Amino acid sequence: METQVDAEALTHKEIVEEVKIPVIEEVLTVGKSTVKSGGVRIIKTVSERDEVVDVPVTWESASVERVTVDRLLAADEPRPGPRTEGNTLIVPIFEEVLVVEKRLRVTEEIHIRRDSQTETVPQTVALRREEVRIEPLPITATADHSE
Repeated sequence: METQVDAEALTHKEIVEEVKIPVIEEVLTVGKSTVKSGGVRIIKTVSERDEVVDVPVTWESASVERVTVDRLLAADEPRPGPRTEGNTLIVPIFEEVLVVEKRLRVTEEIHIRRDSQTETVPQTVALRREEVRIEPLPITATADHSE
């Protein structure tokens, strides 16, 4: 037996209660994850080696020579000071002598000759050198999930 329902006679509330239509919504969530796919290991070592180098070394030496002069200076002649001739320093040495008048007489000179020598002397010098070796690390499938 069928019951006919007058649609106009039904209230709005009755229609809502009797007809249920589900509404579905899909939501998209986007995220990303970090995946370690490999890497490298850097190894640095320092090696040292001795090397002989020639280093110029300079030194000076002096020789002293006494030279007899025996020369009287005139009364109005100025006293000579030290002088240089080439690489020789000449220093006059004086003596007062008694004459009718007092004058200076150069009795001798000291000649000081300077010689310069350069010699190459082997020296041992330690030299350091850094070396780098790069090794690939194996690929791993670990993931770090982060958003």
